[in-house]
Amino acid sequence: MSDNGQHREKLKQLGLAVIETETEAISNLKQFVDNNFIDACELMLQCKGKIVVIGMGKSGHIANKIAATLASTGTPAFFVHPGEASHGDLGMITNNDVALALSNSGETGEVLTILPIIKRLGVPLISITGNPSSTLATMSDAPIDASTNKEACPLGLAPTSSTTAALVMGDALAIALLEAKGFTEEDFALSHPGGSLGRRLLLHVSDIMHSGADIPIVQETDFVSSALLEMTEKKLGMTAITDSQGQLAGIFTDGDLRRMLENSTDIHTTEIQSVMTSNGATISSERLAVEALQLMQDKQINALLVTDDGKLVGALNMHDMLQAGLS
Repeated sequence: MSDNGQHREKLKQLGLAVIETETEAISNLKQFVDNNFIDACELMLQCKGKIVVIGMGKSGHIANKIAATLASTGTPAFFVHPGEASHGDLGMITNNDVALALSNSGETGEVLTILPIIKRLGVPLISITGNPSSTLATMSDAPIDASTNKEACPLGLAPTSSTTAALVMGDALAIALLEAKGFTEEDFALSHPGGSLGRRLLLHVSDIMHSGADIPIVQETDFVSSALLEMTEKKLGMTAITDSQGQLAGIFTDGDLRRMLENSTDIHTTEIQSVMTSNGATISSERLAVEALQLMQDKQINALLVTDDGKLVGALNMHDMLQAGLS
């Protein structure tokens, strides 16, 4: 093997060694999902305020992520930097809150400095540490052990396995709480309205449909040529057909036009009612947009009329779905 080949193989083996070490660290966490873990979950479930997550340095980055995960899964939480807490940010913590402090050593000075204040407020304290005998752990109401045998860093200096273990334990808390609270996809979507799941679960037909003067409409006695002009002007690839009382009678689409032309039908002398699709699929404006998409896919159609209590109120097509990010 060439020098370059040996170099590349060494890099590969180093990467694999890190993954193996951290995988072992995660696997060892199972023994720490114990009564203290359960106590921590109970304290967080009983919390009437927010979960205040605290950490310094690399543990601070993990704490910030845990706070974000808790908040997005139904447990209100925010991150407080312990260094800033000593200079005014402790005012963000109330006696209705629960504190969750992270420190691998359990002896981080900035974290220990604010513990007396947390205790004086009567705020329950949960900790995630790599040292169950540490000051932080012993002062905690629910000390969670997340200790690891070694860091993935060959020097044993850079926080690697320890931060991964803390993050996984934080995820375990968040998801246990999610399940205990009965948190649903709809709940998740409410806190993620900009994401794809939010669009799928929060967007209604009324949010994307064309309404009012933008709905293509012709009378059933109009000629096909008039329907084509309406379709061209409104650019939805279809038009609604109404009767003399203004009630929906049918729909005429690009597909209907192609089938009609195959029969050499005269568009200037043929009334639209003779070539329209009667009793076509419709959907209510209050239904979810994703339901409209599913209906269109099931029926293999590209356009859909929207009716409320039998009255035509809107129209939409597959292009509207694409623009809404629902495809």
